Amino acid sequence: MERLEVSSAQHLQALSALLSAQQDGDGDDDDEEESKNVTAYAQLGPGHIGPPPKKDKEESTAYVKKNSKDIWNEEEVAEGSQYDDLADPRPQPEYEIILKQSVGTEDLFLGLSGKDPSSMCCEAMLVKIKLPDAKATDVVLDVKEKFLDLRTPKYKLGLHLPHPIHSQEGKAKFFTDREELEVTLLLKRSTDFIKIQ
Repeated sequence: MERLEVSSAQHLQALSALLSAQQDGDGDDDDEEESKNVTAYAQLGPGHIGPPPKKDKEESTAYVKKNSKDIWNEEEVAEGSQYDDLADPRPQPEYEIILKQSVGTEDLFLGLSGKDPSSMCCEAMLVKIKLPDAKATDVVLDVKEKFLDLRTPKYKLGLHLPHPIHSQEGKAKFFTDREELEVTLLLKRSTDFIKIQ
């Protein structure tokens, strides 16, 4: 144990001698070189880690954009942006998103299906939208894979959904006593093709 402590003390003394020798050096020339090196390193960021990016891909995309008369690609535009109307003064209603899963007794007590409480095991998404002073006939609802568009005479909601859904397999129900619309949407999950038996 004592030998390790002595060697570490010797290392500290050697490091101290190295640092003091560099500070006592020529002075001005070394300081200028060190400041140049520091500014060169200061300009580096996380993007400089690893191999440099391939330029073939950048040139090919630039070439496609130069020859095309389109201003943007369809992939670059977020779904539902065509519904954004900044001049529309209607307020956005209150809403809540709840993820749901079908659970039976075999899941609760025996854990046979392998389901857990995570969102990965959810099958549906429930969107509850508060619509005070609205009727079921006033509601216009349009659902896309990643976007829900709701319009009433008093409210407007353009909601980007947190998970992709099956747009043709959903249902909506309006509760007049609560003045609330409940939209149930089936999730499109990446694990749907796996059948657990």
